[in-house]
Amino acid sequence: MQPDATRPAGGSASADDGFSLLELMVVVVILSVLALAIVPRVIDRPDQARAARATSDIAAISSAIGLYKLDNFTYPSTAQGLAALTAPPSVEPLAPNWASGGYIARLPKDPWGRDYQYLQPGVHGAFDVFSYGADGQPGGSGANADIGSWQVN
Repeated sequence: MQPDATRPAGGSASADDGFSLLELMVVVVILSVLALAIVPRVIDRPDQARAARATSDIAAISSAIGLYKLDNFTYPSTAQGLAALTAPPSVEPLAPNWASGGYIARLPKDPWGRDYQYLQPGVHGAFDVFSYGADGQPGGSGANADIGSWQVN
């Protein structure tokens, strides 16, 4: 008689193969305890997560603006705005060396669903990229505080 190639050597199939209900319940309990320890920490910090995302977006946009300047020897104007990073500007100053693929794939919205703001020259530097925070108004504190490129650089 030939050995069955699907069974391990010396092993035999039985009704005990697989996990028992007790083993599955232990895993569920462990996962529940972990969830109870981790979830409150994550849920209590949505404002911090939004601020971190805004900071990351602003850093990426600022890098794209730097590349724009390297190619065109000037920053996009306030009138051109951040749209100059995704499409060639149609208002002066034109960008004669505008990169064919653009400088950023798409302009992200801030974590509160609004467009990022852009000023050139900026109040805090050569340019400012910023979000007005949760309330969408200048100034504020906590979740309503402005988040800008002056904090990233």
